[in-house]
Amino acid sequence: MTRNPFVRIAATGAVAAVALAATVLTGPAYAARDRDGDGMPNRWEARNGLDPRRADAGKDADHDGLTNLAEFRRHSDPTDEDTDGDGQDDGDEVHDHTRSTRLLSSDSDRDGVLDGDEDSDHDGVANEDEDDTRETCNADDDDTDGDLIDDEDENDHGYAADDSDSDDDGVLDGDETDDSSDDSDDSSAAGDDRCGSHHGGDDSDDAADDADEPELDD
Repeated sequence: MTRNPFVRIAATGAVAAVALAATVLTGPAYAARDRDGDGMPNRWEARNGLDPRRADAGKDADHDGLTNLAEFRRHSDPTDEDTDGDGQDDGDEVHDHTRSTRLLSSDSDRDGVLDGDEDSDHDGVANEDEDDTRETCNADDDDTDGDLIDDEDENDHGYAADDSDSDDDGVLDGDETDDSSDDSDDSSAAGDDRCGSHHGGDDSDDAADDADEPELDD
């Protein structure tokens, strides 16, 4: 019986396609998705200001108490200490183990009050202020608009975290309050690590907390 040459060509093509797929999925190009082998894909690291060539999973780029790897696994921003902008640092929201605040929700119970302004343990102190008392350094708290008031405290005064002169009167918001957070004495140059990781260093209990966290696709 004469075989159809077109069938033979199609079969050969299918085998070649399978072989190519196997090469792509197991070869160097596929492995390069995580060039430094730190558990975070190259593209995610580059997109979030980290170095894909340097194994920095255990570092804490934004000093919020979560390692870079923990930020990746939890879908948070490794360069923003307060990803959801609720006044509580990401690490505090994870490690306080309360159900009343969530890492990626600024108002977890939807009552119109930011999680940082809530008082989860009903002791008369807001979550964000209670977290601050446990920190060894407040000098690296975010101040997006540079008005000398930490982002987490702007709403306490009715100010906007992205506007240094919220009432447009020509005076910095920080100069209109008596509790501005002028940390200029604590810093030496832009980008300096003024305090290191103010939640206890790079090696926290993230591994235990993140054991069951799903990883993102590249």
